[in-house]
Amino acid sequence: MPSEITIRLSQAAKDQLSWLKRHTGLTQWNELCRWALALSLRDPSTPLVREIITDSNVEIAWKTFAGPHGDIYLALLKQRCVADGDEPTDAAVGKTLLIHLHRGIGFLAGRQDLRSIQNLIAVTAE
Repeated sequence: MPSEITIRLSQAAKDQLSWLKRHTGLTQWNELCRWALALSLRDPSTPLVREIITDSNVEIAWKTFAGPHGDIYLALLKQRCVADGDEPTDAAVGKTLLIHLHRGIGFLAGRQDLRSIQNLIAVTAE
């Protein structure tokens, strides 16, 4: 994914991330988004494909989102595209990122027991 890609979030995802920031102690959008993406990619089910309206003011550059592990995240996204029967084109990878990111944020925000970074770590160990 080229470094000029910008990830935009829906207002609902922004609101959920704000809640997660208050309860986990993580202060950066990109940190929480990485956790959310990994959690969603771990789930073998296909996310319900729906139109995601990226109407919030939260924008994250790919380089900021992925940090020094951009190649790993890109490989995971391409692998997921293939697993879901899609050719890993830039468009498919971008769509996969958006859908899984939003699903993962929803997963995390739906956890009523998520009240600390320790709870976040425990969720990913399940």
